[in-house]
Order: sequence, then C-alpha cells, then structure tokens
Amino acid sequence: MPNISGIVKSIQDIMRKDAGTYGDAQRLEQLGWMFFLKIFDDREKEMQLLRDAYRSPLPENLRWSAWAADEEGITGEALLDFVNNTLLPSLKSLTVAGDKISGLIRMSFEDANNYMKNGTLMRQVINKINAIDFNASDDRHMFGDIYEKLLKDLQSAGNAGEFYPPRAVTRFIVEQVDPRLGETILDPACGTGGFLVCAIEHLRKQARSEADEQTIQDCFAGIEKKHLPHVLCITNLLLHGIDVPANVRHDNTLARPLRDWGPRERVEVVVTNPPFGGMEEDGIEANFPAEFRTRETADLFLVLLMKILKPCGRAGLVLPDGTLFGEGVKTRIKEALLS
Repeated sequence: MPNISGIVKSIQDIMRKDAGTYGDAQRLEQLGWMFFLKIFDDREKEMQLLRDAYRSPLPENLRWSAWAADEEGITGEALLDFVNNTLLPSLKSLTVAGDKISGLIRMSFEDANNYMKNGTLMRQVINKINAIDFNASDDRHMFGDIYEKLLKDLQSAGNAGEFYPPRAVTRFIVEQVDPRLGETILDPACGTGGFLVCAIEHLRKQARSEADEQTIQDCFAGIEKKHLPHVLCITNLLLHGIDVPANVRHDNTLARPLRDWGPRERVEVVVTNPPFGGMEEDGIEANFPAEFRTRETADLFLVLLMKILKPCGRAGLVLPDGTLFGEGVKTRIKEALLS
C-alpha cells in the first residue's frame, strides 16, 4: 500500500514550484478535480468488468486513462493546452440526455480551474496521483486520509468554521444514532461526506440482498454550501460504491425559509457537523422565526434540525462548547429542545 502522506507531501512539493499554485487553497482546488477524474476512472474500470453494457458518460479522449495514465504521455505546453482548452471546457458543458452522472460531472466542474502554469510540473503531479490505485486499495479511506492531510494545511491558513471531525468521532456518532435500513438520512452541512460515508458503511453491515444495497444507494441526502467540499463529497461517495451520488446538492441549507420545509421532507436520521464560529450572510436569519433569529450558524442549524426530524427521529451532531448555555436565542433554543 503506498505511503499516502509521502505521496501527498511530494505532490505539494512539486506544486510549490509552480508559479500558479501559490497558496494552499489553489493547490487543494487543483487536486480536487484531478483526484475526481482519477477516482472516477478507477471506478469506471471496475464497472466495465462488472457490467457488460457499461457505457462511460465521458468521451474517450477526456477519460483520465486516455490522457493522464501513461507516464510518458503528453507533457509541457501540449498538456497545458489540452487541460485548458479541451478538458475543462468540455467537462463544463458535458451533456448526455437522461444521464444523471454526466449532469453530476458537469456540475462538479462548473467552478473548476487549472491554476498550474508549468505543464512539466503538472505531468509530475499526475504521475504521483497515478501511483494510487483506488480499486486495489485495502483501505477505502485512503481518499479521506489524503483529504484530511491537505485540509490540515488549509486549516493552518485559518479558515473560520472549517472543523472536520476525526473519523473516530463520526463513527462514534453514527453508531449511537444507529441508522437502520429503510430509514432516510440527511446531512444538511455535509462537507466532504464523512458522516454520509460512515452512515453508508453502517447500513452495509445490515444489508443481506441486492435490494438492500439499492436501498442504501438512495436512502441518504446531503447539502453542501461550498463548491470544493461538494466536489470532494461526490468523489468520496463514488469511492465508497455509490454509483450516482446525485442526492448531494450544492446549496446553502439555511437560505431556505424554515416554514418551507414540508412534512414530506422530514427524515428519520440526521448526522452532521454544521459549520460554527462563522456568521451567516445578511438576511439569512430572516428565514427563521423571530425568537430564533441569530447569525450564529450552529444555532440556526439546531433550530432547523428540530423542524426536519420526523417524530421519534434521531440526530447526532458536533457543536461548539457551551452552545446550550449561552444567553438570549441560545436559551430559547434550549427551551424548545427540552420541551
């Protein structure tokens, strides 16, 4: 098994030499779409073996295996030209009528950019990524490890509200909430999909038939406000055997008035780590009843959870210390929770 932190470190060292990727944010975004294509390609190879009639939603020349897999393949100016003028524009306008996964790929690449300015360095990065085979890996969490490693670097750049709970914490919370086959699961602030992946694995232990597996494919939903974590969440779900993760939306959960959440949208289980420490944009609090209006994101998510859980529903979530012991709105939220 390749040494992940070693690979990631060497990728970052190469990227630091490139004039275009001068900050951790650019490096992370660049790696986001590159990993997406590599993981999707590995997944497609598996699908072609398992399903005789499998057809790729990507034109042959855009598949990772066509332009990136050969270590001696295109490099330098030719590689930059292909990525900037063929690959990214084509993925941003990808359409295959009635095909959900191509719509998902198009949405994932809406805001994707190539920041690298040196095609030779880009080829070196691609060759490093090729050292990871996401199919053969005994440890499907490898992607999570890569991402967590990159995030630590991003967090040291000081992004408010971006706390990604360690896997042991997400697993513990999912075990306590104990989702069952047939229940609906939601993460309204799903980040890179850590809670959803944990919930899916928890359900797989209960699966006994192909019908059960199909239930798992469709029983969860996620919403993520930021583009990059959203793309990484879709990648993470593909990696964990979800064929078309179309039920993960790129949206701000709190931008919708609370009263608009109807009874039919209620779920049995919520597992989430809402962003906290951050303030919502102006006007968002107006979507909530007067007694609960605040711009503290974690408080608004708590109010939302009370609305979207079914009677006897269960939620497990990560909150900042002291959430239930503040003044004003926090006191009223605590009263509502207790009653």
